Amino acid sequence: MTNTASALGLGPSGALAPLRAKWGWIVALGVVYVIAGVIALGSVVMATIASVYVVGIMMLIAGVFEVISAFQIKTWGRFLFWLALGVLYIIAGFVAFDNPLLTAVWLTLILGAALVASGIVRIFLGFNMQHGSPWIWVVVSGLITLLLGVIILVHWPVSSLWTLGIFLGVDLVFAGASWIGLGMGLRQAA
Repeated sequence: MTNTASALGLGPSGALAPLRAKWGWIVALGVVYVIAGVIALGSVVMATIASVYVVGIMMLIAGVFEVISAFQIKTWGRFLFWLALGVLYIIAGFVAFDNPLLTAVWLTLILGAALVASGIVRIFLGFNMQHGSPWIWVVVSGLITLLLGVIILVHWPVSSLWTLGIFLGVDLVFAGASWIGLGMGLRQAA
């Protein structure tokens, strides 16, 4: 099996060899992520607005491509559907730029509802996995997700000011820590 992994470039001398030489850059990337995460956590309202702008950009790009793909459709019914969908995405993208705090309010509501639903589903799945698996961890994960969603919804719409910013900051810090860990591990393996 080791020969197969090496032949596919997955072994010790395969895919990791080019990364080992760049371990310092990977650690530096991790440090940048951590610094950005700490800045985001220090100003969660600005991080929330930045998150909304990113969502707005993604909606604009998606809308433009939806409109372009609409012109590839040959039937009028589908053409109008794709065109309307693209135009709605573009409008939503402009609304995100025009009023980022209002957009954050609705994104936070959707996020809170999604976390509640996800938590309930995980708890249900965990209790249905009780036979021969570590089901308790799935239930605990579901409870934490459910609790987080409930906290967001109970404090909504005020939570809209900080929720997306905190999520962005925490994600950046953890991503940075993982890049730093990877880079240090590559350094030790070199």
